[in-house]
Amino acid sequence: MKTGPFSLFRRALKAAPPVHPIDRRLAKEWVKRRLAAIYPELKCDPKALEAAYQELDLEPRNGTKPGDPHTYFEVKGG
Repeated sequence: MKTGPFSLFRRALKAAPPVHPIDRRLAKEWVKRRLAAIYPELKCDPKALEAAYQELDLEPRNGTKPGDPHTYFEVKGG
């Protein structure tokens, strides 16, 4: 498949803007709080809580359509 300059330009325009670091940190904290609320055994074990968070494999995305939240996170893997 040939990659011409126009296709590179088009792909660059479609790329989602990066998620702000504060949004990313707040979302991570919120998810960890929810995990600790659902699984009380994780409250006293920070390593297990971090491992559970990493297992979710979340990918940040910016809302693109009207009515979408500003930033949301999708589960990447399955």
